[in-house]
Amino acid sequence: MTIVRWDPFRNMTTLQDRINRVFDEAVNRSKDYDDEVSKCDWRPIVDIYDSEKAIIINAELPGVTKDSITLDVKENILTLKGERRPEEETKKENYYRMERCFGTFERAFTLPSAVDPGKITANFNEGILRVEIPKPEEKRPKQITINVD
Repeated sequence: MTIVRWDPFRNMTTLQDRINRVFDEAVNRSKDYDDEVSKCDWRPIVDIYDSEKAIIINAELPGVTKDSITLDVKENILTLKGERRPEEETKKENYYRMERCFGTFERAFTLPSAVDPGKITANFNEGILRVEIPKPEEKRPKQITINVD
């Protein structure tokens, strides 16, 4: 039987080799990065929060015009659709780097069951779409006064 000296870093070198391969692949892939990004799909980032009287959705839509945005409500699902188009058509050969994504998007959000679609409001200002979904009276928190006997 051969005695092998224990090397506590043996597994670390294997891990280091794997990490090096990941970085090498990333660097080699960056050559085709422009083509990949120009074909990318994008989804607007949203914040959804609850206020006392409404549910608020703020969606970041930089570079999207108001005319290319639609909001639909069907069976308690609010659907946000739109398209971000490039400002002008430029030949790919003139770009050093193209990281912004363009194209159509769609997001869907499930609403509480007792929402009146006719009362939903939406405002678009400086690339932010703000959607306010009023809560029905019975769903709002009510404060109860405590009497002292």
